[in-house]
Formats: sequence, structure tokens, C-alpha cells
Amino acid sequence: MNNYHIPVLLQEVLQYLEIKPGGSYIDATLGGGGHTLEIIKNGGRVLGIDTDDDAINYVTSNLKDLGSKVQDLVLAKGNFTDIVSIAKENGFDQVDGIMMDLGVSSHQFDTPERGFSFQPGPLDMRMSQTISVTAADLINGLTEKELVELFTRLGEEPFAKKIARLIVETRKHEPIRTTDQLAGMIKALLHGTDGIHPATRVFQALRIAVNDELNVLRDSLPQAVGLLKPGGRLLIISFHSLEDRIVKQAFTQFENQGLGKILTQKPVTASDTEVLQNRRARSAKLRVFEKV
Repeated sequence: MNNYHIPVLLQEVLQYLEIKPGGSYIDATLGGGGHTLEIIKNGGRVLGIDTDDDAINYVTSNLKDLGSKVQDLVLAKGNFTDIVSIAKENGFDQVDGIMMDLGVSSHQFDTPERGFSFQPGPLDMRMSQTISVTAADLINGLTEKELVELFTRLGEEPFAKKIARLIVETRKHEPIRTTDQLAGMIKALLHGTDGIHPATRVFQALRIAVNDELNVLRDSLPQAVGLLKPGGRLLIISFHSLEDRIVKQAFTQFENQGLGKILTQKPVTASDTEVLQNRRARSAKLRVFEKV
């Protein structure tokens, strides 16, 4: 199943999940099913959740990879902000482990019409087509002040004011509709000196805003802990500081409330070998919480 997306920190995930034969697990961000497939191979039953039709369809079309273990996979389309209701509807109301990989899948990045990358395509960035607002709507509809706030708060972009001013001036003449148009404007304005594309932080901010990612994460974490059996573990893989901060603070709060203990005082990161094989693993951070 990993033609769609190479699962990051796979061995670390399997190690921390400590999969029990016949145990129940939730992969709340199914993607291409890479983590799910290995959990099932190691004896677990998995509820795979994803808000993206492409992910559900891809895994469904590759169920043959599971062979006789296909009955150990249950698929559900939905957002993990509704993890409790989805889990209960599918008989996974008390589970041994839950994992969330908060990154954009390789498939989403590599499909230009989804609008997540700098390749020519529409400024979309919706994880689910049920979302009504696109990145183009934000770029062309927000005021200059609102754009500055968006790029600063969700992208931690130091040049937010310069970028917002350029966007407002440009859209006076024509709407900004494509990823390469926006990325090209920002690159021409800022150039690039630190090895990453100068539009990276703006694209991050737009994607987070379109999909309401931070609020979804905040809402889902307490729900996930509530679904765990005693000794069950919650694993979160994040890819930028905003997500990681939310996870760290939530885990600390859970520990202070006596709900369990943090197993990763510092986040687990990818090995040099993994980063060489999969460049998108370089910013991945895994944190683990165990319920008492």
C-alpha cells in the first residue's frame, strides 16, 4: 500500500504500540495504509479513518495486500475530530492504541490538482471535498490585515506583512488562483536563502486554516485518550512546531490530571537513514502517552 505514501517512523510506531495479538487499534489518519498494514501484520485489528476519499479508495483497492487478514481492517470516512462517534459506530469504543500521522500524504503533495504543493494547480488545499472554503478563497477574500495575521499565527512567517501587501496589490489586477502563481510571487519577492522554498510557511498557514487543523487536533486528543483501555497508548506524529506544541501541552495536562504518563519526554525523530530514504521524514516528531 505504500506507493501512495511512505509511512514515517514506522518501526518506532510499532515499537511504542506494543501490538497485542487480537488487540484493537485506530489509525485516525489512514492515508495510504502503511502504518495500518503493519499493525495488522503484527496481529492487530484496525479501524482506519480518513477524511480524504482518495485515501479510502486507495486502501480499498489494495485490500489484497492483507490476504487472509482483510477481516481485521474496518474503514471509515470521516474527520478524527469525530473519533469517538466513528469508533463507537464501528465497535472500537475501547482500544489498545491510537495513532495519528498529522502530515500531508505524499499522494496529496504529488497530485497537483489538490493544491498542496508548488506544482501548477488550483489553490485548493482541502483534505476533504466537503469543505467549502479553499485556499484561493482566503487569498482573494481576506483583508491585508487578516492575511498578515494568518501568515504570522499559522505559518510563523517573518515576512508576513511584505507578502500580504504583494498579494493585495496583485489581486487588484487579477485573482490569484493557482499554486505556482502564488509560490512564484513569493519566491520573486523573498528569494530563498535557508534551503526551503520561501512560500513554504504561507502554504502551511493556508492549509492549516482551510482544514482547521489545529482546532481539530485540540478537540480530538481528549477524545482519543477517553477511547483507550488502561495501558493503551496514544501516538501522535507532527510535522511543525504548532502541532507539536499542542500535543506536548495536551499530554502534560493529561499527566497532571492523573490520566496516565508521557513515554517520550523528548519527541522521537527519524534516523539519518530514514531521512535519506524519505526526505519528508526529516521534520517528523513522535510523542507517546500511555493511559493508566
